[in-house]
Amino acid sequence: MKVLPFHPPLPSLRPLPSLPPLPPFPTALLRATALELAILTGHALLYPAGITQERRVRAAALPPEASALLTEGRSQPPVVLLHGFADNRSVFVPLRRSLARHGRRHLVSLNHSPLTCDIRTAAELLGRHIEEIRARTGHQRVDIVGHSLGGLIARYYVQRLGGDARVRTLVTLGTPHAGTTVVPLANVHPVVRQMRPGSAVIEELRLPAPGCRTRFVSFWSDLDQLMTPPGTARVEHPDLRAENVKVSGVGHLGLTVHPAVAAGIRHALTTDPVTDESGAPVGGSASVA
Repeated sequence: MKVLPFHPPLPSLRPLPSLPPLPPFPTALLRATALELAILTGHALLYPAGITQERRVRAAALPPEASALLTEGRSQPPVVLLHGFADNRSVFVPLRRSLARHGRRHLVSLNHSPLTCDIRTAAELLGRHIEEIRARTGHQRVDIVGHSLGGLIARYYVQRLGGDARVRTLVTLGTPHAGTTVVPLANVHPVVRQMRPGSAVIEELRLPAPGCRTRFVSFWSDLDQLMTPPGTARVEHPDLRAENVKVSGVGHLGLTVHPAVAAGIRHALTTDPVTDESGAPVGGSASVA
């Protein structure tokens, strides 16, 4: 008799549960990322030209009677441009041209050393540069535009080193005022550690700052991938007169070149702060599309 092989019945298979559809990739984020890459490519071409410090041209000495006069009433104060981490002054080429086209006469782009390992030391050096600019131009106060780390250095100078007597308006672009958690592996650099939430520098900037005379205007983007969370680029301090301007659809580098941001910076540097009934400047929020 022929024996047939036995095949046990297969167990019934249950259908696999359907997976939820993947969320659509945000179009705005895609556009912002593409713009960041384009800006980065262009900036790489300009970067070598900005490695050295800007050449200074010393103006002729003012006569004693002219030196005693305040110059703010006759012309706008100098604008100091301060770049971010691992960058140089070339990042401000478009913004500098925009400010010059709209009548800003004294524009100074500073480089802080890539070997700088302490924000406090960089802030002290910034103070020495500002004293030189004041002596050279005859102005009592300056305005500062700081991108990323540059804004944090300038804020430390203003808030912790008495720089509010020298700085009229501080504009920051994508600056980690409350610290950023992005790229944990970058903690090998001491300055990056100082830009983390809870660092000694960030905690110093949380300390009271009564009577601070500088006006703060902070531009922050909802698509800034280097500010985590994005709201960390806002100035939130009860003693500071600050306006936070939200920028939509622009990345970290885009804040330095976007025409709407440039227009907002020009407006911030040429208008007086809003005051309350007692005449004291007050802060607020705004947005740039």
